Amino acid sequence: MVRNTKISDPIGSVALLEDPNRRRLYDLIAHAGEAVGRDEAAAALGITRELAAFHLDRLVDVGLLVAEFRRLSGRTGPGAGRPAKLYRRAEGDVIVTLPTRNYDVAADVMAEALEHLGRRGAHALEPVARNRGLADARRLADAAEPRSRDGAEPATLVDALAVAGYEPETRPDGSVLVRNCPYDALAIDHRDLTCGMSAAWAEGLVEGLAAPMTVELAPEPGRCCVIFNPIAP
Repeated sequence: MVRNTKISDPIGSVALLEDPNRRRLYDLIAHAGEAVGRDEAAAALGITRELAAFHLDRLVDVGLLVAEFRRLSGRTGPGAGRPAKLYRRAEGDVIVTLPTRNYDVAADVMAEALEHLGRRGAHALEPVARNRGLADARRLADAAEPRSRDGAEPATLVDALAVAGYEPETRPDGSVLVRNCPYDALAIDHRDLTCGMSAAWAEGLVEGLAAPMTVELAPEPGRCCVIFNPIAP
């Protein structure tokens, strides 16, 4: 299956990421949380501005990134200088499976069936999601155990969220935002059910990792609905 309404050649787009610099630039933009300019991208990768611009514009051409123009000084009018070209990750998904697999359709049908049950559907879903979070925490801890014996840091909540595709961001106050919802396409039509599932999974994860955090549902555009807040000592 190939699913994306904005990218005409998803397979070709993904193939472009085989180039190491393009992959690093895409990862940089994807995890930045805000638009990134050519100078910043070049400095982060240790390459020339011209090379960074070439690869960034190729990623725009195939629909993986979008470009915008803005004066970084904040000034307007004569003498304010030319607007800088900035880059963000494009919205939408690029999914390629061969042969075709319609997992998104099955998920949508199951979510609709649960919604028809009303609160009974959510009550059936949330314990399962919580147990999945507990199981994911155990798997992460088991995988990290050999590292711990060698003196490495134990697995953390941020590690677990990164593995699950949530793109966590730790804020100065110790709270953790998750900037990507791995179930975004499902949440568009089934937001309450999907957010409830994510929160229940997160609670299981926190419990399984013995992380000193609470889980809060606080939906905002552009990120997952879940926030992790530190427990005051």
